[in-house]
Amino acid sequence: MALYECIFVTRQDIPSQDVHKLSDKFSEIFTAAGSKIIKKEYWGLRSLAYEVKKNKKGHYVLLGVDASNDAVKEFERNCKINESVIKCLTLAVEKLDSQPSIMMQAPAKATPGSSSDEA
Repeated sequence: MALYECIFVTRQDIPSQDVHKLSDKFSEIFTAAGSKIIKKEYWGLRSLAYEVKKNKKGHYVLLGVDASNDAVKEFERNCKINESVIKCLTLAVEKLDSQPSIMMQAPAKATPGSSSDEA
């Protein structure tokens, strides 16, 4: 088995509870195949870089898994046939950190003298 980061984006018009249910459904796909979910993060409703299927925003979810190739293919197949998912990306990684990702960490506070609007 290998380590993967699976990120999917859902439509902006579905409630966050449905996004969590969808995330649980995808997690069950991995666990049914004997894979292990290491990390699951809901990044919230964020703006997309460009309009995708008439959506300007989307709910982002990250799944960090230790999975077989067949489990990843089944996850991607389910992403493609689910009408709520507008984008899906799976990356093979060398290691997964159990700590919160950069997207989940609070933004750094500005220190005096570091603003760009000084003259």
